[in-house]
Amino acid sequence: MDLFPALPRQSWAPTKETLHRFLQIVGKVRLAASVRRNHWWNVPFHLTGDGITTRPCGPLADGTVFTVDFDFTAHRLRVLTLDGRQVSFGLAGLSVGGFYRRFTGTLAALGISTVPAHPYPFDLPDAARPFAEDEEHATYDPAAVGRYWTILTQVMLVLEEYAAGYSGKTSPVHHFWHTFDIAVTRFSDRHVAQGASVDPVTREAYSREVISGGFWFGDERSYPEPAFYAYAAPEPGGLARQPLEPAAARWTESNGAHLALLPYDEVRTAPDARAEILRFYDSAYAAAARLAGWPADRLCPGGVTDPAERVVPGPL
Repeated sequence: MDLFPALPRQSWAPTKETLHRFLQIVGKVRLAASVRRNHWWNVPFHLTGDGITTRPCGPLADGTVFTVDFDFTAHRLRVLTLDGRQVSFGLAGLSVGGFYRRFTGTLAALGISTVPAHPYPFDLPDAARPFAEDEEHATYDPAAVGRYWTILTQVMLVLEEYAAGYSGKTSPVHHFWHTFDIAVTRFSDRHVAQGASVDPVTREAYSREVISGGFWFGDERSYPEPAFYAYAAPEPGGLARQPLEPAAARWTESNGAHLALLPYDEVRTAPDARAEILRFYDSAYAAAARLAGWPADRLCPGGVTDPAERVVPGPL
């Protein structure tokens, strides 16, 4: 099995644009029906054995607890309630409008009244068009989605390994439905003062110093192809002059700041792609943490990037 398959953005662009909106619709229900966590950690999806999940949502006013899962092996959406009721439907052949109606109808049939508070795409070109009226985006290629799912799984495992090398406050590894990326974030203890004009989402997400690493599948505005990335916020001075590993990695400017980028196609066929990706995240973190003055003792000695030094526990 090819664990890091090729997936150029243009090869599945219509499917990606449709799927992204499917995820936003379900994600907005998760936002409406979950207990708010620091840094919005309650909102993203988590990975399962066959796709991604909202995790249990609620309880609603009547005590209902429900979960919504995307199954990317059978290519279906499942809605399950805590009392054992379940409804599922296929993803292929649905427009965004058709998916929205089918999904909200499924929720209603299960007695779940939660719907997106703002049923429009977030930060996408058609942000002014309601999901229910979108018949333009209606492509779902199961083979391409399978490759997306494979990549997502492998990147999640690498990010879990990277996260284990830091003993400070660390986010879950989670899949953001608004930006269609997967990431993990390391935090310092220092509070970040923000101006009155900063929106509430950004204010909470970046209320502490962060160094984040992740992966996105490419878009027309930021970077056109799949890539691993890392950044620091606030960005310490001189960051873009720091070295990165491996050789294919580089700093790029984005919205007035800098991202460390490692193009997916530059590393996916390497003899040990996982080790190369971890080198990238480690080098970006080291550069940002050193310049920002983060405590060195937050790194786990002999961490997960050195398999020879791992401690294997005995029987539990």
